[in-house]
Amino acid sequence: MTSNGNGSVANGNGIVTNGNGTATNGLAKIQTHKKHNGICHDDSVPTVKAQTIHELHYLQKKRSAPTTPVTGFQTPFATISEEDRHKQQLQSISASLASLTRETGPQLVKGDPARKSETQVAHVHHHVAPTIAVSDSALKFTHVLYNLSPAELYEQAIKYEKGSFITATGALATLSGAKTGRSPRDKRVVKDDLTENELWWGNGSPNIEMDEHTFMVNRERAVDYLNSLDKVFVNDQFLNWDSENRIKVRIVSARAYHSLFMHNMCIRPTPEELENFGTPDFTIYNAGQFPCNRYTHYMTSSTSIDLNLSRREMVILGTQYAGEMKKGLFSVMHYLMPMRQILSLHSGCNMGKDGDVALFFGLSGTGKTTLSTDHNRYLIGDDEHCWGEKGVSNIEGGCYAKCIDLSREKEPDIWNAIRFGTVLENVVFDEHEREVDYSDNSVTENTRAAYPIEYIPNAKLPCVGPHPKNVILLACDAFGVLPPVSKLNLAQTMYHFISGYTALVAGTEDGIREPQATFSACFGAAFIMLHPTKYAAMLAEKMQKHGATGWLVNTGWSAGSYGHGSRIKLQYTRKIIDAIHSGSLLNTEYKKTEIFGLEIPTEVDGVPSEILDPVNTWSNKKAYKETLLKLAGLFKKNFETFTNHKIGKGNNNLTEEILAAGPNF
Repeated sequence: MTSNGNGSVANGNGIVTNGNGTATNGLAKIQTHKKHNGICHDDSVPTVKAQTIHELHYLQKKRSAPTTPVTGFQTPFATISEEDRHKQQLQSISASLASLTRETGPQLVKGDPARKSETQVAHVHHHVAPTIAVSDSALKFTHVLYNLSPAELYEQAIKYEKGSFITATGALATLSGAKTGRSPRDKRVVKDDLTENELWWGNGSPNIEMDEHTFMVNRERAVDYLNSLDKVFVNDQFLNWDSENRIKVRIVSARAYHSLFMHNMCIRPTPEELENFGTPDFTIYNAGQFPCNRYTHYMTSSTSIDLNLSRREMVILGTQYAGEMKKGLFSVMHYLMPMRQILSLHSGCNMGKDGDVALFFGLSGTGKTTLSTDHNRYLIGDDEHCWGEKGVSNIEGGCYAKCIDLSREKEPDIWNAIRFGTVLENVVFDEHEREVDYSDNSVTENTRAAYPIEYIPNAKLPCVGPHPKNVILLACDAFGVLPPVSKLNLAQTMYHFISGYTALVAGTEDGIREPQATFSACFGAAFIMLHPTKYAAMLAEKMQKHGATGWLVNTGWSAGSYGHGSRIKLQYTRKIIDAIHSGSLLNTEYKKTEIFGLEIPTEVDGVPSEILDPVNTWSNKKAYKETLLKLAGLFKKNFETFTNHKIGKGNNNLTEEILAAGPNF
């Protein structure tokens, strides 16, 4: 420091101070205290406990694992060391990724390759036989990003995946590439000694066969692609909230988008459960960014979704649409659960405050989501369920909601669930503000949101409930001839469950507006593995055993077909559903309709009695009868697929009983 001659002192930084310790610019002079060792220290805050910036970054983050909120079954922490536990996890993942034509599985290390200081250097590779060759991929390390949290996956997606953005509400917007929906014609199931006589094959079946050899060709292609990458995402999670019948699933993928999607849709393990996860019951290899070889037998495009129930594996090639994983696992549950005498169901499910459970079945446009989401009732799940010995359980840990034309007024729960952690697929948003325009279908009509079920305020956790009291089959009948509500006997319930009917309005390009009948067996034909009568028989058996009542509810048209009549008011449908929940609809008088033989109530509180019988609402009775016969004929024609069907080596005797419950004319 130097004196300027007037008693002021200029320090080494060029700041001039006067004799009383105040700088000439009015700021207080920095005070330091000389220690005994002669070194000056800044005593304002204690020093950090780190020697390098990497150590500081390590201290910044506490170690944890993402979980699903749940009460009940907990297991104690394993007694093995953290290093040994990591080795076991890596050995298990290496076994999943092992090629069947090389000596070892890939060499794996945990952590992001972009963060070398955080990478856990202990590595393993899994030995398999036979030995044929060693490839370059066996000589490199593959980094495993294992059960990352949503925040970590956000970072990965935004940094490395083009088209990933954070929206104004905190959701992650992403793109699924060229495919914005499922590819059912490219889905294959291995036909072998196990499945040949158990699965539903042939006319009407969604199961398109492939052989074991072709599956292994595609599996090898997927595994080679994943092993060639610097990093892969691995999710170890569960399916089915029934702890005695849950399935351990492993998803190996190349995109953070896919990892976050499955993080939301499957049940998230607790840290204790993750430590004891072990070998998965089923594994998905999602190599969707890489196409299949179109010259491979059974391939009809560059996309292939392959299920091998004997190996408990699924391979995805040529499509990045995340819904393939969700629905692929649902197909697996449609096979595994009935083998345990547990009925798998494509339905919504809610529970009243008194413990009364209702199942809702319905195709797109029938109001399944709207009617099963009731603020006066607990939501068990919106899409996939099991009905077992103890009651119902949700298969999933999240919801996958359609977003097209979403509004806060129509669907407040879904609207509010789109926040941090939610995946938004293929939506359009403002470039600057990041506000999503849910009416914009520039990318696709099939915009979607995937979020954990706990984002719904009235979700019941854990997602289980007692045996259902009511089974509600929803149909949007655009022909306008089905009653607003009908009580079904068991045979009728099986018939309409197998039919899976609704009616959609055709396109209007040519000026014609005609309703089109749509049938989907068990209200989810694309996902069932066994013959529909198998599921229908199980449904009837469980309904009879536990005293459940079947209902057919029409949310479509009244007083005429589409274009002539009008849609039944939502407030009337809600009153009908309320009467079903309360049990009051069981204590009223009924009369039987012609042709379909449906039992319809003469009165429902809050609903005009004249609309309960459709014939009363049609001014042209002749047109009503013609339309009724037309729809009955469509039902009969659709059911021809299921008559005289043989399941395995035994005859199916149920079809005659079920067929008799259909329209009679």
